[in-house]
Amino acid sequence: MSARNRRTAIAAASAAVLTAPLLMIGSGTASAHGDPAKEGAQLAKKLVRKSSAEDARRHLEAFQRFADANGGTRVAGSEGHRQSAEYVADLLRRAGYEVTRNEFDYPFTQTLAQKLATVSPQRRDIPVTAMTYSASTPVGGLTAPVAVVPSDEATPGCDAADYAAGAFTGKVALIKRGGCTFAQKQAAAAGAGAVGAVVWNNTDGALNGTLGDPSAARVPTGGVTRADGEALAAEAAAGEVRVNLEIRTLSETRHTYNVVAETPGGDPDNVVMFGAHLDSVAAGPGINDNGSGSAGILDVALELGRRPVANKVRFAWWSAEEFGLLGSEAYVAGLSPAERSRIALYLNFDMIASPNHAEFVYDGDDSDKVGAGPGPEGSAQLERAITSYLDSRSLPHAGTDFTGRSDYGPFIAAGIPAGGTFTGAEGVKTEAEAALFGGTAGTAYDSCYHAACDTLANIDMRAFDTNIDVIADAVGHYAWDTSPLHRPVAAEDTRGPAGGGGGLHDGHGEATA
Repeated sequence: MSARNRRTAIAAASAAVLTAPLLMIGSGTASAHGDPAKEGAQLAKKLVRKSSAEDARRHLEAFQRFADANGGTRVAGSEGHRQSAEYVADLLRRAGYEVTRNEFDYPFTQTLAQKLATVSPQRRDIPVTAMTYSASTPVGGLTAPVAVVPSDEATPGCDAADYAAGAFTGKVALIKRGGCTFAQKQAAAAGAGAVGAVVWNNTDGALNGTLGDPSAARVPTGGVTRADGEALAAEAAAGEVRVNLEIRTLSETRHTYNVVAETPGGDPDNVVMFGAHLDSVAAGPGINDNGSGSAGILDVALELGRRPVANKVRFAWWSAEEFGLLGSEAYVAGLSPAERSRIALYLNFDMIASPNHAEFVYDGDDSDKVGAGPGPEGSAQLERAITSYLDSRSLPHAGTDFTGRSDYGPFIAAGIPAGGTFTGAEGVKTEAEAALFGGTAGTAYDSCYHAACDTLANIDMRAFDTNIDVIADAVGHYAWDTSPLHRPVAAEDTRGPAGGGGGLHDGHGEATA
């Protein structure tokens, strides 16, 4: 059924639906409609049956059209993003939702140039990625010797003591990732007299990083792969190496908005919330990152429509996520303590159709003992509900850490239970993951991450469909019953073969090294 026909059908059916009372009950409370758990299970089955990747792809096609008509991007504050947001808002209003704009200003940045090359003893180009909010070099770049920061410590380049007196003055500091934020590393290098900083990765894959805020920028800073960083460090150890580094960025204040929609019915003191960021990076249309999550929750929201619910269901399409979770941060910061306390849970869906995908579920209970600790109370139960659903369909999954690299971050910081799924970004798929999920080991989960090639051709429909079903199942259950959030669950290690090899997985550009 086409999107237009489906909306017509929803509208036609809405009159019948509205003849039944919209329920305003709390979690786990009996009602005229029966047991909330059973009502939720029935609604979940209906939403899973009706929601599909095929329907949601039509939204991806719309996002692609908006990008194509506006310079190939849907970056926050652009016309491509505005058209995407208005498209989402219009469909939701037609489906009966109360839709609002959550507006805010933010520091926009765009990379104008990112080049690194050795100029002596021999010329060699080295791929480099500008850090978000980096300071800029002059046009044509700067040429200077490389000075290598010792990398045998747990916190390389984080402290002034890591920089020998006078050894970095007028030079480009080459720093290994790890131990502190990229902002701290480049600031320490600047304090030692460096004119630029290049951070090399401590794991496989490209290094997409951010300084977190324009005010943090001290010197032009970029990231390179581990292989390129190690090679450059070895070359510099053998004798002087001079490089040309050109990092140029545009920074200005722009205005944008989140789209927030909620059901007219349901208990306003027990809100269940689902979100995805709608903006892309400037370099591309962002169809997997994160058109996929945006289209997924939109498809389920339209299927939910005016159906009776016990708890108020709220959906959000965040803006300026790619600049550091700014949309979700602005939203959570704008909530009063009472409003925050009414949000029972937040589930996040960011990149759910990666072409070389794995099925990662956020490790709410920290049973994997990797990276960050557990989420707020209730996060373990959110994780278990998702993994139980996947298990019921014999679908493999793995845990992934709350790295703070997507929009669950502000909710966790506010003490709101959080979770969700993720199919991988620039991280490299392991042999064990390829055996479990299929695909190609030694290759990024999404080789078009943050690139112009993140188009409709960059979507895996099987992964997309699986995760839309995860969303539909969760929406259906929690629209009626949040009592499972308060039931103890045993910790379940998801690192091993049975769980699928969890752990840390790279997501979006991050501030931490």
